[in-house]
Amino acid sequence: MLTSNLHKIILTLFAWFAMILLSCKHAEIKLDKIVNTSNTFVPVPQKVEKRDVKTLSIGEKAPFFRLPDVTGKYYDLNDFRKAQVLVIIFTCNHCPTAQAYEDRIIRFTQEYLQHNVSVVAIMPNSVFSLLPEECGYSDLDDTYESMKIRAEYKKFNFPYLYDGDNQSVSIQFGPVATPHAFVFDKRRRLVYTGRLDASEKPGTGNAEDLRAAVDAALKNQPVKNPQNKAFGCSIKWSWKSEWAEKVNKEWKEKPVALSKIDQQGIKELLKNESDKLRFINVWATWCAPCVIEFPELINLHRMYGNRAFEFISLSADNPEKYNDVLNFLVSQHAPVKNYIFNSSDKYLLINTIDQEWTGALPYSMLIEPGGKVIYTYQGTVDLLELKRIIIENPMLGRYY
Repeated sequence: MLTSNLHKIILTLFAWFAMILLSCKHAEIKLDKIVNTSNTFVPVPQKVEKRDVKTLSIGEKAPFFRLPDVTGKYYDLNDFRKAQVLVIIFTCNHCPTAQAYEDRIIRFTQEYLQHNVSVVAIMPNSVFSLLPEECGYSDLDDTYESMKIRAEYKKFNFPYLYDGDNQSVSIQFGPVATPHAFVFDKRRRLVYTGRLDASEKPGTGNAEDLRAAVDAALKNQPVKNPQNKAFGCSIKWSWKSEWAEKVNKEWKEKPVALSKIDQQGIKELLKNESDKLRFINVWATWCAPCVIEFPELINLHRMYGNRAFEFISLSADNPEKYNDVLNFLVSQHAPVKNYIFNSSDKYLLINTIDQEWTGALPYSMLIEPGGKVIYTYQGTVDLLELKRIIIENPMLGRYY
């Protein structure tokens, strides 16, 4: 009996010991993951003192750089030392010209990989100098998070590096617009700077100027036209934030109004006899998700409001809450078309807006001219999805 009990004790101790080892191993794995994530890049945009920026001259050496890509991995100039030719293109998310050239850059990268040509894209812009109004041809701004989204959406086959914190690398290269290409030969001397080609509209060019420069560099021959102008959106240097601050101040000072609307008035809104995409958001001051979402919808209007788009807010608050609604709109700097339903009959409002709407707030609709509803959503919207629906509608588009 004693031997049997001793055997059981030994087996139990062995099992405990095994569990402890597994637990330690599991903890070690978890710790490793924590340690690894501590190396994840976190952007910290900074204001930079004003300075003169000079575009790199033909024959100059490539400035050293070390920047993070959209995965947090750092790349520096030496990572491309084996490349016969190095192409660096300054580009961004918000610029329509930059977007117009993305497919050409992807295609060029794939085709010239076999010739030992490396392509690197650098995002040079500062968030301090970029306004929502300047993002009217995109679903994104130029933040690091937006770079991740754009790179994944377009399946970039080249490193997309972030220089938005202090723009130190961009200052050394001196790009004037997005996109702006710099081609360096084997010695990393600049042999070409400027446009990719002379035709902005997608499908009308194939990066002819860039290809000619790279082909010449591969043959160790002079580039026939080593300098071309770069057309596109200007670089958003952080010291040029005065303009953004001025526009933001003017926006906050715009008058905010609230009008009462009846059932017939809502029906007229739904007909959309305008020449714009009409986004209607039904909300209420007592609806927490509505209140949280509202500032993003104002930003949506700022992005697309100068194009064929308009945002209309419709409050479902009771008419006697008029002042509360107006005060909220003023606090949100909402100089858009704002309405409050002039009846407390919520079911009349619901059935007038949309028979399929169950009544939960917020509720959003996107309507084309003529009254065709192309998007409805009950609850807080997926802003990225909504922006893509808006910008890819034929009435707007990503390009000029």
